[in-house]
Amino acid sequence: MSAVSVMPAWIAVDWGSSNLRAWAVNGDDAVIAQASSARGMLGLAADEFEDVLRVLINDWLPDDATSPMPVLICGMAGARQGWQEAAYLPLPTDKTPSRDVLRALSEQLTHVATRDSRLAVAIVPGLCQQQPSYDVMRGEETQLAGLVAAQPDYSGAVCLPGTHAKWAHLVGGAITGFSTFMSGELFKLLSQDSVLKHSVAAGDLSDAAQRDAYLEGIDTALAAPERTTAQLFGIRARDLLDTALPLVLGLELAGATAELSDHATITLIGDAVLCQRYQVALEHLGYQVTTVANADMILAGLGRIQRARSSAQASSSDRASVSH
Repeated sequence: MSAVSVMPAWIAVDWGSSNLRAWAVNGDDAVIAQASSARGMLGLAADEFEDVLRVLINDWLPDDATSPMPVLICGMAGARQGWQEAAYLPLPTDKTPSRDVLRALSEQLTHVATRDSRLAVAIVPGLCQQQPSYDVMRGEETQLAGLVAAQPDYSGAVCLPGTHAKWAHLVGGAITGFSTFMSGELFKLLSQDSVLKHSVAAGDLSDAAQRDAYLEGIDTALAAPERTTAQLFGIRARDLLDTALPLVLGLELAGATAELSDHATITLIGDAVLCQRYQVALEHLGYQVTTVANADMILAGLGRIQRARSSAQASSSDRASVSH
């Protein structure tokens, strides 16, 4: 953990399934210290979260509870199996009023009671949808809020690669729908637990021959997605390395880009290495692709939500003062 010379204005936290990251942020929304831990949600009981967090950020907390430190958390700490469940914020349906849910995230924060009175913890809700299919996200909504903080009128597709890749569609800075693709998990199963486990390896896209083979796999899946499982078994028969990943990714892209225009804008948010694989494939297919850093979007999204949270608290205090 890095030390701070001045007390932060608030603390941003991204609590994933496997890892925990925290940033001390000053009044100008600049990061003045950061810390991380391998104590992700999956390895913790509900009553362990506070102690893990306090150990990580203790040097950033005030000496007393006169002014508790605001801590804003996104990610899996808000899951049902996490610290405290933060209810999903639903996307509008044909039967519900239309609203911009990314701008409403600050209105449905879950406030967590803590034993340490120096902490004022709130958890950001995830998003859920019922149309055109049931789906949920938790953590990615904050990254999308960060993108909109930087580009308020953003319109286009956003892909967040990962174990469960998310594809979201935004119009004028508002999310209109999203889909989850289990490509990362599927590839892991194929490479570790299937008959292909001795025939799968990740290729180096900087090598021209391996890049060509990668793109050939993408094209093969897109040309006949209904034959992808047959093509996968063919990897074993032909002993072709680095073909499973493009086939699996190509299957994802066949679904995710089905309703996109030929030259649609796509923004990638996530790990640089994984985003590169998506970018190479998508640019090969003719799309305009931009990549932004995962941590940058998380911080921008949490900052946007924290400013709205602070503004709402200030307005509430003003109304209380007037009433008295």
